[in-house]
Amino acid sequence: MLVIGAGPAGVAAALRAADLGAKTALVTRDDFGGMAANDGPIPVRTLAHAARLLREARQLGQYGIEARGLTLEYSKLLARVRDVVAEVGSRAAFREQIDAAGAVVHERVGAARFIDRHTIETSNGLRVRADKILICTGGKSRKLTVPGAELTASHSDAWSLRAVPASMLVIGGGATGAQVASIFSAFGTRVHLFQSGPRIVPTEDEEVSAAVAAAFRLSGIVVRESFGEVESFEASRAGIRMNFLKDGRRESAEAELAVVAVGWTAETAELNLVAAGVETTARGFVGVDAYLGTSASHVFAAGDVTGRLMLAPQALHDGFVAATNAILGPKLALEDEPAPIGSFTDPEYAQVGLSEARARAKHEVVVSVARFDASVRTIVDGRTTGFCKLIVDKSSRQILGCHVVGERAVDIAQLAAVAMSGRMTVDALAHVPLSFPTHAGLLSRAAARATRELNSSAASLHAAEIHAS
Repeated sequence: MLVIGAGPAGVAAALRAADLGAKTALVTRDDFGGMAANDGPIPVRTLAHAARLLREARQLGQYGIEARGLTLEYSKLLARVRDVVAEVGSRAAFREQIDAAGAVVHERVGAARFIDRHTIETSNGLRVRADKILICTGGKSRKLTVPGAELTASHSDAWSLRAVPASMLVIGGGATGAQVASIFSAFGTRVHLFQSGPRIVPTEDEEVSAAVAAAFRLSGIVVRESFGEVESFEASRAGIRMNFLKDGRRESAEAELAVVAVGWTAETAELNLVAAGVETTARGFVGVDAYLGTSASHVFAAGDVTGRLMLAPQALHDGFVAATNAILGPKLALEDEPAPIGSFTDPEYAQVGLSEARARAKHEVVVSVARFDASVRTIVDGRTTGFCKLIVDKSSRQILGCHVVGERAVDIAQLAAVAMSGRMTVDALAHVPLSFPTHAGLLSRAAARATRELNSSAASLHAAEIHAS
């Protein structure tokens, strides 16, 4: 087995293949860990933690604590980011397990390229031939193809700035753009966030999108939804000017830096997939079936390169599934299991399962909302913006979806995902005696309200049946 790419999908795949007894090689263009460790969740989460510390420090006066001269030394923060990335890399359990399992890891070998169906060659001249090959090369930020696009930055460039910019345009209001906007706004940057569609974080429940947009605006971020179409970028006295067209009228916006975060494409340009007989989709991702097999029977793919849920936990799972099927045959099919998704913005937002609109299209539902401004823990912490929404099937009482915006939203959604994976009814969830006062208590409150409404509806129906008889 040859695994190309050492991000979450690749490392999980290499470990699984080696555990199954396959002679396994793992090649990676750059460092072990891929984007997730070196340019993704780990560095981003470190910066988001710094933003959280700043926000909490600004609350100190409310609790009688005097703190003067609060400043951010960005160079020191970046040094901390590098330290965190290095420590995670040195302590990564996967690397120790992969080495112990006997898989051979080739790091920093440059881009890999198929030279025939079973052989790849890397930029530094390494050649590897294998019976089975697993593509886990990940994705990269999509670029705009307009005049002056070379003047813009990606999210990766934003993380490696030498100083906090005074102003910033963020083009793209999805998860990545929202995180860039939120983090740098907390650092003191004047941020304008542009979204071509009618709402930011459009993959979230509509109420979550609205709440995040409202909170962003309250924090000072200028949010422009349905802003039009970017025509060009050009250098300006402030730094960079974006020209865009809205309803036939030309407008512009200027800032020190423009960050483009308009989605992701597969990292396949240098692979020469044609030589391996691997086909791609219309969107440019590697096409896979339910077993993560490609159009070439000996080649599998996992993680962001397939264009599925482009998140580290899902990539880990995909790597395990793909390696299992590559070695043992089609044993494991991808299943539609609850997959929690969240973002460390301010406020945080998270989800698992169906949105309210999608649930109502297929089910008769009860929707229960617990508001943060009525929760003991959030009042104690002075962080009362947000809500926890549960969507429950009326007949089965199964939880169909959970959507949270506010402090520790990601943690709350994780609990809901566990309950959904365990097929707990909302009644059972409501009866779990969670600690008090905690953020998790909001989930219990929403579950209790849903249970009460379901019981009330059942009692009314029963009474009506008795009356009719």
